[in-house]
Amino acid sequence: MSYVDNVTGDYSQDLVLQPIWDYLRQNYHDLLRSPLFPVVLSVTTYFLLVALYTVLDLLAPTWPCINRYRLHPDRPITWPNIWPTLGVTIYNHLLYIFPAAVAQWLWRPPTPLPPEAPTLFSFFLGILGCMVVFDFQYYLWHLLHHRVAWLYRTFHAIHHQYNQPFSLVTQYLSGWELFSVGFWATVDPILLQCHCLTAWSFMVFNVYVSTEDHCGYDFPWATHNLVPFGLWGGAPKHDTHHQRPGTNFAPFFSHWDWLGGTHTVPTASKLTRQKEA
Repeated sequence: MSYVDNVTGDYSQDLVLQPIWDYLRQNYHDLLRSPLFPVVLSVTTYFLLVALYTVLDLLAPTWPCINRYRLHPDRPITWPNIWPTLGVTIYNHLLYIFPAAVAQWLWRPPTPLPPEAPTLFSFFLGILGCMVVFDFQYYLWHLLHHRVAWLYRTFHAIHHQYNQPFSLVTQYLSGWELFSVGFWATVDPILLQCHCLTAWSFMVFNVYVSTEDHCGYDFPWATHNLVPFGLWGGAPKHDTHHQRPGTNFAPFFSHWDWLGGTHTVPTASKLTRQKEA
């Protein structure tokens, strides 16, 4: 009796994602198998998030309920800020991402879709594993491209033309940085042998966090306000990085900055000042 209950309980947990996976396989089989799908998923996620934050940026000066959550409520985002960053983003997508997507479509085989969904445990463990690996990779890349003057000038300086990040600054990057980030986000789930559903979810979460880090808002539901003990970076810390470029290099967690002596806590967020006023 006890053995059957335990087996049934474990089996039920394994099936949590199975109905979702079955639905996706049955209704979007060809789309999911296409080598283009991860690219389309990431790009679509990015532009949807950027569109949302840009609308908030344009409304914020006349909507106090939005402006009070901005890290720099006295410095509005205007169209002269938006057009150059949007132009570089579109340029990068046309020059780098589109050709890479076509190459994947031509040379990569269709993605195999296993009949079994990942267990809930392996799903979240896979995403966490990808986050930990990506966090370490980008921390080293980021640190190196700040410490070596030639690397900074050649590849990373463009991203720091804005010391007040907003969502479109997320991919205001050189082609080399865009390639590096995209390469790790694609390869890490393969290295960790993640289920394709886990890999796609990590890609979406990675885009979400990157955009959130640059959004310029300190919302109560932001990831850094949900993860306890200051373990997460978030928009305030990355905003500090753009003002003090020798600090807060990691994209997700704070432990590498703690260990490397590059961690800095934002002095006093604009949100706090707004509330005190």
